[in-house]
Amino acid sequence: MAGQITFDLAGKYKIPAVGFGTFAATDEKELEAALDAAFEAGYRHVDTATIYGNEHIIGNVLKKWFDSGKLSRKDVFITTKLPPDGVHPDRVEKFLLESLKKLQLDYVDLYLIHLPICTSGFLAHGPESAKPEPTDHVATWKKLEEQVDLGRAKSIGVSNFNISQVKRILDNARIKPAANQVELHVFLQQPELVKFLKQNGILPISYSTLSNPGINKYYEKVGRPLRKNAPDLLGNATVKSIAEKHHKTAGQILLKYWIQNNVPIIPKSVTPSRIKENIDLFDFSLDENDLKALESLDLGEAARTATFLLSKEFIEHPEYPFPKRPLP
Repeated sequence: MAGQITFDLAGKYKIPAVGFGTFAATDEKELEAALDAAFEAGYRHVDTATIYGNEHIIGNVLKKWFDSGKLSRKDVFITTKLPPDGVHPDRVEKFLLESLKKLQLDYVDLYLIHLPICTSGFLAHGPESAKPEPTDHVATWKKLEEQVDLGRAKSIGVSNFNISQVKRILDNARIKPAANQVELHVFLQQPELVKFLKQNGILPISYSTLSNPGINKYYEKVGRPLRKNAPDLLGNATVKSIAEKHHKTAGQILLKYWIQNNVPIIPKSVTPSRIKENIDLFDFSLDENDLKALESLDLGEAARTATFLLSKEFIEHPEYPFPKRPLP
């Protein structure tokens, strides 16, 4: 495996191009083994969130690696996220301190507002029972800035924010957002949002880079409606052809596309062989024809999978960040 690269974040920090995603990874032994495999394979960025319910597991693994001397705190980039219940100026500090305690850290490298809608009941009763509340992004952002001043977060940013929401923060920020973590894959490339972020020195970070092919297992577990007609990126003929050309897997091609577009990725797997495969991306390059062919696969909003269609109240909330569509 050739050496991993990094991308610049606002504030003179660097983020690894490939991070280890942990969404829906809550089995303790499975996640511990997966993190061990990830660190052995060269991952140095772990992405988590309060609502994932696994910060305490990650904290135990980090402590083990730090105590062993195999890694030090400065070697690892840690991202976690303010939950929807915390998107309120009076709640930011409480939730960040709880995350730091679970992660057994003095600071995180990147702290993101997970969703641009404040809620109540999301953590206690689950997303289906969460109630949206009035939301003030500017007041909440100022509290995140305070956490940077206190040294609890090196960088701060947002997730699932649209252009107008990011602009509102930019227009009122003392510390501008370092990143916006959003759904990005070859079927949903969001070129206007990506261009806007880059023009303003904000790094887009891709989640669901493979369109989360295992999402229905998670939906079944939490009792949400299963996703129908899920986009099959891995089976796409163009992707498979490019993979054969480079003697790589379809997944590696889909991941490499974003790295060559200067967008970090956070693929998730708990399978050791797939964990290694997802970071084995630095011994080949896509050529101009490959990039154009992959760019042509963009389907726009029709391919969005993470819509947070939790209730009519969410869809009608003034801060709902996506084009409105009916509940499934």
